[in-house]
Amino acid sequence: MFREALKKGDEVLRSRFQEGISAADLVPARAWLVDQLLVRAWERIVAPIPGEKALVAVGGFGRGELHPGSDVDLMVLLGDEAQAALTPALEQFLMFLWDFGLEVGHSVRSISDCIEEAQRDITTATNLMEARLLSGSAPLYERMRTVTGPSQVWPSRKFFEAKWQEQLARHEKYHDTAYNLEPNVKESPGGLRDIHMIGWVAKRHFGANTLHDLVAHDFLTEAEYQALLRGQNFLWDLRFALHTLVGRREDRLLFDHQTTLAKQFGFEDADHSLAVEQFMQRYYRTVMELSRLNEMLLQLFQEAILYANIDEPPVLINKRFQARRGFLEVTHPNIFTRYPIALLEVFLLLQQHPELKGVRASTIRLIRRHRNLIDDRFRNDLRARSLFMEILRQPRGITHEMRRMHRYGVLGRYLPAFGHITGRMQYDLFHAYTVDSHTLFVVRNLRRFALAEHAHEFPLCSTIMSRLPKPELLYLAGLFHDIAKGRGGDHSELGAEDAYAFCLRHGLSHYDARLVAWLVRHHLLMSMTAQRKDISDPLVINEFAKQVGDLKHLDYLYLLTVADIRATNPTLWNSWRDSLMAELYTVTKRALRRGLGNPIDEDELIQETQAQARRRLKSSGLHHMTVRAIWRRFSDDYFLRYSAEEIAWHTAAIARIGPEDMPLVLVNPRSTRGGTEVFIYTEDKDHVFALTVAALDQLGLNIQDARIITTESGHTLDSYLVLESDGEPVTEPYREQEIINHLRSTLQNTDLLPPPPNKTLPRQLRHFTTPTQINFSSDVHNNRTVLELITGDRPGLLARVGYIFSLCKVRLKNAKIATIGERAEDVFFITDTDNEPLKDTAVYECLQKALEETLLDSDNPTSVTLS
Repeated sequence: MFREALKKGDEVLRSRFQEGISAADLVPARAWLVDQLLVRAWERIVAPIPGEKALVAVGGFGRGELHPGSDVDLMVLLGDEAQAALTPALEQFLMFLWDFGLEVGHSVRSISDCIEEAQRDITTATNLMEARLLSGSAPLYERMRTVTGPSQVWPSRKFFEAKWQEQLARHEKYHDTAYNLEPNVKESPGGLRDIHMIGWVAKRHFGANTLHDLVAHDFLTEAEYQALLRGQNFLWDLRFALHTLVGRREDRLLFDHQTTLAKQFGFEDADHSLAVEQFMQRYYRTVMELSRLNEMLLQLFQEAILYANIDEPPVLINKRFQARRGFLEVTHPNIFTRYPIALLEVFLLLQQHPELKGVRASTIRLIRRHRNLIDDRFRNDLRARSLFMEILRQPRGITHEMRRMHRYGVLGRYLPAFGHITGRMQYDLFHAYTVDSHTLFVVRNLRRFALAEHAHEFPLCSTIMSRLPKPELLYLAGLFHDIAKGRGGDHSELGAEDAYAFCLRHGLSHYDARLVAWLVRHHLLMSMTAQRKDISDPLVINEFAKQVGDLKHLDYLYLLTVADIRATNPTLWNSWRDSLMAELYTVTKRALRRGLGNPIDEDELIQETQAQARRRLKSSGLHHMTVRAIWRRFSDDYFLRYSAEEIAWHTAAIARIGPEDMPLVLVNPRSTRGGTEVFIYTEDKDHVFALTVAALDQLGLNIQDARIITTESGHTLDSYLVLESDGEPVTEPYREQEIINHLRSTLQNTDLLPPPPNKTLPRQLRHFTTPTQINFSSDVHNNRTVLELITGDRPGLLARVGYIFSLCKVRLKNAKIATIGERAEDVFFITDTDNEPLKDTAVYECLQKALEETLLDSDNPTSVTLS
């Protein structure tokens, strides 16, 4: 009967929800339903047993809230003599609850237990504060309430400080941002727990039983209360839908559910925005608004609780602003009405007065209330434009104040295009943050390059930054580089147009405006060149140098590129990318200094590299004739693609081996290229590349770069730059030996090539579809064919590609491996078995067919181009 009643009740609630009834009505209804079942079960099983006792709802259930998958939090309160006699009945009661389908969290306590636990643990004290009697002894329950109220066990100040620290710790767990790709609707910043936090403090200190009571206590305006209520109702609807969809408690907004929920909430794909992106933008904007309200209310509570008895006179800063207890406030409530430009002045004053801890809550409220004054007339005011540029030119506080401007809604009003990208997510695994959050991370990264205390993090960036005459141009490029996302068209081009117009309106010279616009237009140029082209090729460097034009543009572009990559995804930047970008910067700088009309000569570069390598080899004791004999086997390509340090390392090892040492496998854990270099010298046989990449895959290593050189003596020099699965180089000696042993064992038998096993696709990757694109083109200068492969990333992808190359009798010369979230964007430089570019159509057809079958996705047919 109980199981059936719960099942039917939940079905009715789900049906009502699907009909459009708000969770705000259904969550209390489910709590009432469970109340009835609990009381009947208690009265049947426990109530008849003698002894003083009470059944008490605590936590969220105590508040009268119960989502479909939420735990039912109960406390059984016992009189001093009741414990032993009631134990069997309580066990039967709890077993009965679990049997008919309730997820119960329970405790059994006496009043003295409650006092002890509440004094020891703020969470227990909070749960008891929300206690609600369901059945049993009312006098016992009231005695417990009297002696365990927060005012009894937690002094006012300590309660507030403990709850505040609790929130800070919870926010830190979620990286202090509400903009996680898979946020927790309850625990993430701006989530339901932040609303609970407001309620707990309000109840403890001000006797407020509902959020609306805060209006009467002058902590909220009616409009703010309505905003808080709208946010709570949306999150309740979302949580109710999540629990219903999954069939159990699930508070994480996983990729698994985002698309389904977007449709359920009525969103549809548009020209420039997927339904799921619109849905998630609604979520992010909601939690951002709730975070702002949470911040303002907690500051008001802080002033009322911590500073109630402190009466300090304000310190005047100017006619419009003063400092009170370390916080900035307006001198008069009508300041923003009389002088709207003060809405920007706030942030400049905070930069100029580092002793200030922030803005008083009452002034935050006024800023929020008057931000609509920032209109076209405001934006065209020369004073506003001057203030904005002055903020960007300050020696301190740029990052903090840009973020504060964003939190208070000022930045999105002053830059309407920035308001458009606020909360905008990109439905992929590459962009870990919303566009606005990413943009402010870019500005933060740029600022860190300028600060001496962070110089050790990126020494090259700090050195370059120190010689920039106008760093504010870089900050503007950071603000605008993604500002046109979601509009359709090329966001770099559209953003460049916005940036150019903005710069001219704000008094910058035409040259500076063109520089900022150029940076926005080409903000992807350097990363794309480094990650998709062979930067050991002098022609590639010369072409890139022509696009950059001069050293000043290169300096600005390099800094913006590093800041952008680091702000895209916390796992994206690693030692390999650091080395790759620095190498491209250095060789391009050298090319620019030589002059664009005087490109690097390959013969000159080879001679220079060989001379440096000989100097390094002198200390190894090798005779120069031995070195010459080894190098005679190597092509010019080898000396162009390896550094002098690498050549010396390879040469010394090759000179000392005998037949019994083949294949030679070396591991350099700290390569100058920013990862672990695995070098293989062996006979040039079929399947060497395929077997090697399969073996590295088995070792759990991620290949970042591959270079293959064949010698006239019938050997192959293969170099792989690898990282561990956590993005770090190999560090342990035992791991180096494991790599050497496994590769030698694998390559001692190259006759057999088993197909790589199919691996299970990770959960997150299953929810993204990337149409496969295969593009063939010619690299005439280097006498090879270029295969560009874009497809959905999957475990063992490179091993399968290597297997296909062997199957189709294709040789790999070089590879650029890039994983962009759920996408693999790999470039392979290949030849036929005669080391010539591909000419035979049968080879093209073999590659195309094998890649299509391996990467088959019926919903996204493969696109093949030949150029």
